[in-house]
Amino acid sequence: MTQLASSYDPKSFETALYESWEKAGLFKPSGKGEPYTILLPPPNVTGTLHMGHAFQQTLMDALIRYHRMRGYDTLWQVGTDHAGIATEMVVSRNLALEGKGETRDSLGRDGFIGKVWEWKAHSGNVIEGQMRRLGTSADWSRSTFTMDPGPSEAVIESFIRWHEQGLIYRGQRLVNWDPVLKTAISDLEVESVEEDGFMWSIAYALEDGASYEHVEVDADGNETLRETRTSLVVATTRPETLLGDTAVMVHPEDSRYAHLIGKRVTLPLTGRSVPVIGDDYVDKAFGTGVVKVTPAHDFNDYQVGVRHSLPMINLFTTTATLNENAPEKYRGLDRYEARKLILAELEDLGILVETKAHKL
Repeated sequence: MTQLASSYDPKSFETALYESWEKAGLFKPSGKGEPYTILLPPPNVTGTLHMGHAFQQTLMDALIRYHRMRGYDTLWQVGTDHAGIATEMVVSRNLALEGKGETRDSLGRDGFIGKVWEWKAHSGNVIEGQMRRLGTSADWSRSTFTMDPGPSEAVIESFIRWHEQGLIYRGQRLVNWDPVLKTAISDLEVESVEEDGFMWSIAYALEDGASYEHVEVDADGNETLRETRTSLVVATTRPETLLGDTAVMVHPEDSRYAHLIGKRVTLPLTGRSVPVIGDDYVDKAFGTGVVKVTPAHDFNDYQVGVRHSLPMINLFTTTATLNENAPEKYRGLDRYEARKLILAELEDLGILVETKAHKL
């Protein structure tokens, strides 16, 4: 007489049972009945599966098994996704953690790509092993990778067709750039964390010595300030990027500044002339109500730059040092070193109006 185990032990039979199903070809299309196919959204080879994958794949597995039992010619097409940007970041981080001093640059292109393929093999095998342990009834003989010849050709063909139909175009866009790993970072890989920082207010002088009457009122319409000014005071959390400003903007319905739209100001430390523009992106109640526009270094400013056809001046190298588009004295400086120097010079010129704590 066989004694029943005191508790459920999946290890004693699940793996062997699954292997027998797979060897018998039970998950392959039968060639009979109406076709029924599910294409697995391929997991990225950036690590391992999580609970979201398990939930998603359980639903797909239930559907594919249900249709298989009903006599459909079923195929659950599975595979993995290269996730180029995210995978590059993972491999670069792994190299740093190994502590051998190897980097993407020291390995060279071919050497680094070799490391990426090694990681793909490791992560891909782990992912497929996890799916098998879940009991997913997929046709593993057709498992593919998004950089295999078939999928790659399909992607190229699709993009060519879309381009010919005018549905897509190639253009410059802002990205999240990591100056340490020297790679773009997917929005999904960016973690936004609130930090203590500062808001700096800087005076941008109106051109040709122009002046205006600055008037402020309270919520009840009572005048609280009236004075003659020769500059617009801009509030910013990134003073080093003012070197790449191509406009300052105000809200077109802000009575303090609306009459200045179309005027020009002189960009501090550069002597460059930039226009005053009106855009309803500006929050009249935030800061001074005047915002610097640096289209090459801020996602919101980029959209403003597109709307107003503003030039886009990139200030930084791939390692976040100031490039040749900055005045000569700042070139080669790290962005934070440049910030300190710029703030000191603005203060010496008497145009650093205010520094106050601000949550970033």
